[in-house]
Amino acid sequence: MSAAGENRTGHGALLDAVRGLRWPARRAVGAAPPGTHRSSQRGTAGEFTEYRLYRQGDDPRALDWKLLGRSDRAFIKLSDDRALLTTWIVVDGSASMAFPDDSPSSRSKFRLAREVAIGLAAVVHASSDPVGVIVSHAAGVSRVPPRTRRGTVPEIARVLEGVSCGGADALTPSIAALSPNARIVCLTDCLGDQDALLRAASALTAAGAQFECVHVIAAEELALPAGAHLVRDPESAESRQAGVVLPARDRAGYAKAFAEFRDATRQRWRAIGAGYTEVHTSNEPARAVRAVVVGTGSC
Repeated sequence: MSAAGENRTGHGALLDAVRGLRWPARRAVGAAPPGTHRSSQRGTAGEFTEYRLYRQGDDPRALDWKLLGRSDRAFIKLSDDRALLTTWIVVDGSASMAFPDDSPSSRSKFRLAREVAIGLAAVVHASSDPVGVIVSHAAGVSRVPPRTRRGTVPEIARVLEGVSCGGADALTPSIAALSPNARIVCLTDCLGDQDALLRAASALTAAGAQFECVHVIAAEELALPAGAHLVRDPESAESRQAGVVLPARDRAGYAKAFAEFRDATRQRWRAIGAGYTEVHTSNEPARAVRAVVVGTGSC
């Protein structure tokens, strides 16, 4: 994609910052068209790995004739082929992701998730891998199927920018329907249907999917601002409309409970063999993209 095409997405600075990043598969890719990732299918093209005795039915063109001449035994060369890795980026657009309201001094969880999704899509697209997006939001589910064609990243950006957070629609049905022969990246605050989501992700990972959870956390969730707070569940019709001032002991209890929740979430995702990265709204999106690609665990 040309620089002009990238800048038309309105995310030129982000895309410039992630240019040149490469996101190798965490393990060999199953049967797929030729690409840049190491394939689990070994053949006679690509990078040489070892010899194997010739068996009836093997392609005679794979024979190492020099070795045959020296040893009087027939061997063929095996190699690791290279394959494409389809990537699905799944974004949580439920009501809780709208926290806090976007302002010049703060960034909502969904805004960060949207920008990280666009950055990750650009990294995948630059490797000529198919990349698509699914986002669950107030109006339902929007998606862009995985593509490699020019204009894919701007299209993904347009879909994400047209989303309004709301509702409590589960991510699980959309994820459970995906093919396991893919990389699946889920950007979520893990405050919704996490148990069901983990079960679906575990089944996909066991079947060969390369799953990544990007846990999006608001800076305001880590350290509650001083003053009164409106206590409510944005995904429930019930809420307490009156502001409350939390005593110091309650603020400390909240911080402890939230830290335990984050630690438990990290352990649960890693226990099923998924990648896990915690990203905060106080960080720049490009830094969060790099943390996910490199696999640092947090940023």
